[in-house]
Amino acid sequence: MSADGLRLHFRDYPGRDDRPPVLCLHGLTRNARDFGGLAQHLAGGWRVIVPETRGRGESEYARDWSTYVPATYVADLELLLAEQGITRFVAIGTSMGGLMTMMMAARDASRLAGVVLNDIGPEVNPAGLARIGGYVGQGRSFPTWLHAARSLQEVQGTAFPDYDIDMWLEMARRNMVLGQNGRISFDYDMTIAEPFRDVSTAVPPDLWPAIDALAGVPLTLLRGELSDLLSAETVAKMRERHPGMRAVTIPRVGHAPTLDEPEARAAIDDLLSRVA
Repeated sequence: MSADGLRLHFRDYPGRDDRPPVLCLHGLTRNARDFGGLAQHLAGGWRVIVPETRGRGESEYARDWSTYVPATYVADLELLLAEQGITRFVAIGTSMGGLMTMMMAARDASRLAGVVLNDIGPEVNPAGLARIGGYVGQGRSFPTWLHAARSLQEVQGTAFPDYDIDMWLEMARRNMVLGQNGRISFDYDMTIAEPFRDVSTAVPPDLWPAIDALAGVPLTLLRGELSDLLSAETVAKMRERHPGMRAVTIPRVGHAPTLDEPEARAAIDDLLSRVA
């Protein structure tokens, strides 16, 4: 339950209790299904917790759309951590989830046993933000899963040029749900787009101190080779600020890698092998 009374959902995959849990944080328009494959890969060896931020998936929609900002998402997450008695954890953050991770690191990096940032850094390419802003909150719906998959392909085809129709169908089923009216629609509150129109609320202003705070924490950065949100220049600057950071490029994908790619899985397994 959030501070303003929303019922918030999370998935909890059991694992060893002598290791810190792995916290998986999804992107702006996404939900817990994004981490289904990764969670199954890690579960048993690691406890995996996948929260759904307010307004996504099975979490309740906010009564006030102005709360759809990273600071509120982090506050909701802090309540979940306190409720579960979690004082140390590994964070895997995709896009917005990575922004949340960096915000938590800037506040208290000692809680983080390891971090994976998926196609996100302290600086965000305005072109990528503009592209996302062009489709978020449109409220489209579709009569069949094939129509939904084709629509995703039209919007995101440049980010996933090698995807075939089965892969687009899988992405559609991660992104969307079948409603009571028989139409297929995106699984989030369309008003999350309102705060996103203002870059100052969509992206926290200065997250570089978070990278400095993570100096002693195992850190892996994943970047889609075709990403328009995380630039190679930002990756280079992150290496300078955190010389121990391991950067892995995921070939032939843009924003953001699904974490089902072999290179992404290997990088995550490597990060976890370094968690003390």
